[in-house]
Amino acid sequence: MKPIFVRGISNQSRLTLAIFLSVALIVANDKLEAPRQSLSSILSPLQYLANLPGLLMDWSSDTLATRDMLQTQNGELQRQQLLMSERLQRFEHLRQENERLRALLGSPVQLAVKKVVAEVMEVASDPFRHYVVLNRGAQDQVYVGQPVVDALGVIGQVIEVSALTSRVLMVSDPTHGIPVRVTRNDVRAVANGTGEIDQIELRHVAKSADIIAGDLLVSSGLGNRFPEGYPVARVMKVSRDEGQNYAVITAQPLAALDRIRYVLLIWPEDLIENETLLEDEQAFSGKDVETSHE
Repeated sequence: MKPIFVRGISNQSRLTLAIFLSVALIVANDKLEAPRQSLSSILSPLQYLANLPGLLMDWSSDTLATRDMLQTQNGELQRQQLLMSERLQRFEHLRQENERLRALLGSPVQLAVKKVVAEVMEVASDPFRHYVVLNRGAQDQVYVGQPVVDALGVIGQVIEVSALTSRVLMVSDPTHGIPVRVTRNDVRAVANGTGEIDQIELRHVAKSADIIAGDLLVSSGLGNRFPEGYPVARVMKVSRDEGQNYAVITAQPLAALDRIRYVLLIWPEDLIENETLLEDEQAFSGKDVETSHE
């Protein structure tokens, strides 16, 4: 007679199997990086195909826009253009004055000279990771660590590049950090993500630091990753409890992280200069080889 209840695998055997599989996956993680990037490049056309219905809907919506809506938008754009033109005139004066002051102080500033517009193709579905996928990749000279901004402020940086797409880690991700400074008094700190899409924090800041709610945080340029002067966040709350060693400072990112569609990929000036020098050296060495063969 067969027993009614059949004994399955013991809990100890299951635990041993789980530990073995975990160790095997940890060891194989680095070795799978190259196949993972190749698979990402292969799947990039599928991402474009999945994004096609949305593009068709947007095209249909734009085509069916009414004449009154277009006139209203045109008037609003003209008004914004006048405001931006006036602001640009004031900024040009400030830029020239800033250049003269920096020349006197001998303090060069790092500028971004190349910018490319990219479109968001995918948003992370994992609530614990904040990243987006862009429709620009290695073919557009995108590189790992490249800063990404929008019209309002810093979005994050590129962490993975395939042939046609790239993945951007946003400033709100818990693993992201960016050096910043307060525009009011040049106090420097590091802004880290908290996992909340509309909140970042400044960690390990002394209680005596002159930082108050409303202060604007911009990229400091330290670390040679983000160019100096790009808006990052605005301080929302500062807490200095007696029982804590450091001040607790929270800020709100200026970029619209929860509804971004178009972003700017920027190339710092020193990177462009290094690429130009490398191309010149390669061209010069090529001429030397041709001369030696002759």
